[in-house]
Amino acid sequence: MNTSKRFHMNKDSHRDQLIHILLMAYSGELAAAYAYRGHWKSVKASDQIKGIRKIEEEEWRHRKAVGQMLKQLGSHPIFLREIKMGCIGRTIGFLCHVTGWFFPMYFAGRLEHTNVKEYDTAAYHAGQLGLKKYQKELLKMAQTEQEHEDFFGRMILNHLLLPITKSIFTWDPRVKKAPRIKKALV
Repeated sequence: MNTSKRFHMNKDSHRDQLIHILLMAYSGELAAAYAYRGHWKSVKASDQIKGIRKIEEEEWRHRKAVGQMLKQLGSHPIFLREIKMGCIGRTIGFLCHVTGWFFPMYFAGRLEHTNVKEYDTAAYHAGQLGLKKYQKELLKMAQTEQEHEDFFGRMILNHLLLPITKSIFTWDPRVKKAPRIKKALV
């Protein structure tokens, strides 16, 4: 196999990975936005309502931007995944009203932690493809998701349930965050 074919296969692999991540993120943002809509309606403190409502709005903006990227890459959302994630998001939003205050905050932070990694990885693949505009936008999304994670982490930092919950579900808002791949833009 000559070098150009290996390089081409590598580019195809990066493109496939980028599209896969964007497809998952697109539907994931739908679920997150619906879940946050229920979440902010379930809390009482005005600063929490305002913060979670802002996060919901940012998830809708991410979904729109990811959708545009998918379209430009010649892909489109997966219909059945859209239905599934819409149902999951609405169900989680409803459950925020019955599961108490702590668990929606904890799992929102844990979800956002995963989203940061997802957008960082997508940015890496975009960079490998020379899609600098996508890379920059995806890194901004990762930064926003990091801000979401930090918001939820601050909410639960001193809660009595945090030690046992983090021992079971592994996310700890007190752990120092690893540096992001912003250096790839330099």
